[in-house]
Amino acid sequence: MTSNRQPPIEDYALIGDCHGAALVSAAGSIDWCTPRRFDGDPVFFQLLDAGGGGSWSVEPEGTRRISRAYVERTNILRTLFETETGTLELIDFMPVGRTRGARVHDYVTLNAPGWVVRRMRCTSGHATLKTRFRPRGHEFSTRPLEMHIGDGRIDCEGGITLWCAGEARREDDGAAVRIVLGDGEAQTCVMTSIAPLFDPRERADQLYDVTCAFWQEWTDYSRYRGPYEDAVRRSALALKLLTYAPSGAIVAAPTTSLPEEIGGSRNWDYRFCWIRDATFALFSLSVLGYSAEASRFSTFLSRHCLREGSTLRIMYGIDGEPYLREHCHDHLSGYRDSRPVRVGNGAAEQRQLDVFGELLDWAELRAALGSRLSADEKALLRGVADHVCETWQVPDHGIWEMRCEPRHFTQGKAMAWVTLDRAIRLFGEKPLWRDTRDKILREVLEKGVAGDPAHLVQSYGADTTDASLLQVPLLGLPLDPDLVARTVEEVERELRTRDLVHRYRGDDGLEGGEGAFFITSFWLVEALLTVGRADEARELFERLLSRANDVGLYAEEVDVRTGAFLGNIPQAFTHLSLISSASLLELHARKGPEALQGTNADRAKRIAGATEGASALVFALIRNQSVRLRSSRKSVLSLT
Repeated sequence: MTSNRQPPIEDYALIGDCHGAALVSAAGSIDWCTPRRFDGDPVFFQLLDAGGGGSWSVEPEGTRRISRAYVERTNILRTLFETETGTLELIDFMPVGRTRGARVHDYVTLNAPGWVVRRMRCTSGHATLKTRFRPRGHEFSTRPLEMHIGDGRIDCEGGITLWCAGEARREDDGAAVRIVLGDGEAQTCVMTSIAPLFDPRERADQLYDVTCAFWQEWTDYSRYRGPYEDAVRRSALALKLLTYAPSGAIVAAPTTSLPEEIGGSRNWDYRFCWIRDATFALFSLSVLGYSAEASRFSTFLSRHCLREGSTLRIMYGIDGEPYLREHCHDHLSGYRDSRPVRVGNGAAEQRQLDVFGELLDWAELRAALGSRLSADEKALLRGVADHVCETWQVPDHGIWEMRCEPRHFTQGKAMAWVTLDRAIRLFGEKPLWRDTRDKILREVLEKGVAGDPAHLVQSYGADTTDASLLQVPLLGLPLDPDLVARTVEEVERELRTRDLVHRYRGDDGLEGGEGAFFITSFWLVEALLTVGRADEARELFERLLSRANDVGLYAEEVDVRTGAFLGNIPQAFTHLSLISSASLLELHARKGPEALQGTNADRAKRIAGATEGASALVFALIRNQSVRLRSSRKSVLSLT
């Protein structure tokens, strides 16, 4: 077996350019890379096939110790190799900047050539290293590409070129370049997938400066002021990396088929835009002050998803494709022999009632923060509310995309109530909306409650709970506070293992098991806040922060026994929930438990207000600094 060549999932850091992405291991190997589109065929995918998937490694001789971190307030990765003869610094990034025509506050109209830049510099002594370049072709082919080694470049079939000086030679599965660096000397390697008109190494310093300025300027917009600023900033940067700039879509993760159980078959492709995930992410970004991403996503919805006369689907491709056929690449061994490797996602065909509520809740949030809904948006959102009135009694597959028979999930019914409540708040009372909303609440209290003492359950007729019920306290439903508190306690009793919370127990139509989910663990933080257990909430949150990997990233899940990451990485769901939890903790600390009441729109307005007052002067200084940075146009990327 060759699976021992694949590092733990938590060993990976992400670089990207809001178009494509790459995962870099703690040892400096790029084991996953989709350079132009998140959902494109990968150039490297050793992550999913240890023997034939291809990679791009940097291997200094005599390495004794490796450490790494992101360059401050950026998505540029710095890895430091301490060797027997000296110290080597490796800088990894994908160039990105604003277009020439971008306005002062525009950090969504971007220019990105789809390149991967690796800059190696000897900071002391001397260093000898090899960089091994093993690209692959279309459709996850494990066949090495044909190559031509020339002066300062290696040209591969399919248009891939490695620009790199040094002693290059062909190997069975790629090429190796030997590089020798003295104290202070540097060498830059650049991978391009479309040949530029110039040698990109000549502009390596410019590419770094523009990319660094872009990320730092964008980061300076954050309005979060609290004790968890570093973690919030890193999560915001991760979410920004997961936006697809050309359309405004937000992917759930940049990877596919990383397993929820090592050796298991719960391996899914997350390189698509889930409406639920995206609206959650935009709540988190919006409370930090990032409105442009919300505006672009609104355009994505109206142009590609909410087509006149069509039913909203739970997920779309990054260009708005509604059909995401799921198929398997049986020739791949998978991550640590976890098969199958899937491309596409069959859950796109599911019906999930909760997604309508998340959409209307997000629309109310946008309006509350000052955005204007267009006439088309208003018409489409009204149509969604009418659709829910007609279909809320139909069973569905639930928020967790179970692949068993549809059920009447309690959380889904609660979100149907949210759909109509937010429609009324946005557009005024309509008898059909009001009456259906009231009927849904009565049915939830009649059929979605069980046990002694009574608490909400996963679905009608069930005697078990579900971690999605931890969201209910923040939805604004007029529920008995004791019922809510008992539900939180029951979820803890059934699903909590120390600091971690599983989604649910029981049959879901799939074989095998899974880890605990990070997002549900952060949801518990928020639920504890709402039921008067603030000290417990903060302590839990801080322990969850300690579970991030060494560069501040989280995967989807975690093994409760070992603490090892499981599932795709980095996971938008996890990072958005971290931001949300940090923001609510700060809101509670500043304005008390009453400030958590109401809807997300109500809380977002209070959070925005909470950034003023004592921190107004600091925020003003940072904002002024940002303006000076932006006015210098340092973050404009021009390749002509």
